[in-house]
Amino acid sequence: MPHYTVPIESKPARNSPKPPPSHIYTVSEPPYQGQLPTDANAYRRSAPDTAIVIDNGSSSVRAGWQTDATPRLQFPPLMARYTDRKLSRKLMFIGSEIYFDGTARGQAKNVYEPGSNVVNNWDVQEGILDYIFIKLGIDGRNNGVDRPVVMTEPLANPAYSRKTMSEVLFELYNVPSVAYGVDSLFSYDYNGGSTGLVVSSANMSTHLIPVVNKQPLLSHATRLDWGRSQCAEYLTRLLKTKHPGLLTSGKVNETQIEDLVRSHCYVSQDYDGEMLHMLDWSGLEDRDHVVQLPYQEKEVIQKSEEEIRRAEEKRREGGRRLQEQAAKMRLEKLVKKEQELVWLQQVLENVQTTDTKKRQRELLDDAEFRDEAQLDRKIKEMEKSIRKQRNKDVGDLDEEPEEPPTYPLLDIPDPELDEEGIRAKRQQRLLKSNHDARARAKAEKEAEKARQALVQSQDDARREADLESWVHERRAARQTTLQRIKDRERLKADLGNRKSQASQMRMKTLANLASDHPLGKKRRRGRDGEDDGFGADDADWAVYREVGDPGDDEDEEEDLGAQLKGIEAQLLRHDVEFTEEKTNEAQRDWTNSLVHAFQRGPWAFDAESARDGAQCHLNVERIRVPEVLFQPSIAGVDQAGLVEIVGEILGRGLGEGILKDVFVTGGYCLFEGFEQRLARDLRAVLPVDVGVGVRRARDPVLDAWRGAAGGAGRAGARGGMGGRGGGAGRW
Repeated sequence: MPHYTVPIESKPARNSPKPPPSHIYTVSEPPYQGQLPTDANAYRRSAPDTAIVIDNGSSSVRAGWQTDATPRLQFPPLMARYTDRKLSRKLMFIGSEIYFDGTARGQAKNVYEPGSNVVNNWDVQEGILDYIFIKLGIDGRNNGVDRPVVMTEPLANPAYSRKTMSEVLFELYNVPSVAYGVDSLFSYDYNGGSTGLVVSSANMSTHLIPVVNKQPLLSHATRLDWGRSQCAEYLTRLLKTKHPGLLTSGKVNETQIEDLVRSHCYVSQDYDGEMLHMLDWSGLEDRDHVVQLPYQEKEVIQKSEEEIRRAEEKRREGGRRLQEQAAKMRLEKLVKKEQELVWLQQVLENVQTTDTKKRQRELLDDAEFRDEAQLDRKIKEMEKSIRKQRNKDVGDLDEEPEEPPTYPLLDIPDPELDEEGIRAKRQQRLLKSNHDARARAKAEKEAEKARQALVQSQDDARREADLESWVHERRAARQTTLQRIKDRERLKADLGNRKSQASQMRMKTLANLASDHPLGKKRRRGRDGEDDGFGADDADWAVYREVGDPGDDEDEEEDLGAQLKGIEAQLLRHDVEFTEEKTNEAQRDWTNSLVHAFQRGPWAFDAESARDGAQCHLNVERIRVPEVLFQPSIAGVDQAGLVEIVGEILGRGLGEGILKDVFVTGGYCLFEGFEQRLARDLRAVLPVDVGVGVRRARDPVLDAWRGAAGGAGRAGARGGMGGRGGGAGRW
């Protein structure tokens, strides 16, 4: 078999970091629009049958006269009312006015409860109606509101809600008549629709209503519980998972999240295909939108070059002084040692020249030594220490060869020794054990080197004989080492979670060790307090490895890393299929990390930078959020998608003619590519001979109000809005 060799120096090109983003987006300011003007002239010019048109939407209330081209008032259905103790008066804010006052923003209430498009906060509804009538110039002097009212309502509005709204308008405001209608049907009528399928995707929900000859077939209407409001909630959940802690610090509010949905999300024409390549390095800088949230950068004091130079000189001078002081202290310590050595030598000489043992004992006791041998050992130790110190500081002495230690007391039986001799013998036994252990370790190290050389030569021979099998073994060894590293990292993470099984088992082991009566296998005696023999067996000490923190054993972690690098180096030399990109280091490189591309785009991330830490990156979310309407399951919604609902409506025998005019309206269709995607998916599931026409309202947001105003004009011309309790006509 031919021998392939790939030089390590030939490294394939990796993904290169992209230049800084050309445009960084910011979150919008609170949508405060100021005080809306009050126009009393239009009320005075209006006729008694001129209707007030109110589009009572869940995201925005729009109101005006039926003769207006666009609504005079547009504001969110919010109200805040509280008592200001400093001013001693009650304050009330309506619509976007709540964003002017911080207290009002915290006290704001919505007409609709979260997740509902049915009015259920009538106190706020009355405040909004007061605000509308006042801004339209109605002062209530003519026995209340003396103009008819046309109001939109959601599809299948409960009878109780309509009844309560009628009571409020008739009993509280004394309006002469009121008519109700579904907003999407008003929009369809305004855009010249007659027979078709109305797809209204608004703030709270999406409705599909078949219409035949301007008659809505409400019994065949279908509701999908997904709208722009749920899109904002879904984007919030996705970003909290992607950037934990970033959105929980109060940096972004609901209106700013909704603005992110409007500004950055779009409907993909091929969701699966685009999602597959969304995080590809090529072109990622265009697909990844960087949104900068508010942050406060750490203040960094910039010093001049002169200040930096003076500080450097000061540090060098301080270091020099410290070195001089250390050298002086070492010299003083050396002088003291030499003086002490001279004194000990004199003591030893006096002991050796003294004739009586009593005098010798007195000299040794004064010097605090047990016998002459201990004094002699102390003198030799000090001579050795002084010699090392002189070699280190001066280098003027030659290092004497170290003599092998001797242990003379080990050969003397214990009965021949006194108590001091037995203690000295025990000490010499420990010293000998330590010396023998070091010698064995050194010998084992040399033997291991020889064994490694033999293994390497055998490995080279096996590689030369059968390269394919050798490469297969190296790959298996690499996978085993990688798995051990992953298991170690997983164990670290598990021990950090007190609810994990690994952490609980560790705590049980610690509790057992700390117990007065442990339940381990080594308990050999009862509760008499005697030694249980723990430590007699080397396996006993493995318990400390079980309870220890894996992060503390750095040697093992370094050994695994070095072992992995060695295996990969061998594969790079001899395996043509193993390239630099497949190495563990290359795969951990952030430019090759799919997770980094998902969280931080194609740019480096500085964890110490407050600016980088306050950025969120929108890439996958840009198409995932609007896609829920077509695939509700990706957001956990247990309902059919938009195209499936259309197919189910056709299965009721309504005919395929309604598909020739599929009319989309509501704020959801403002997503780029919405109607194109709907038409594409419908043509994909329908027969070829079935004609499909999808069109969008000229103004998906305001056409409902314009349609209601046009309907009010036609009804007024026919006299169809007279009397209390008036209905909505055909719509």
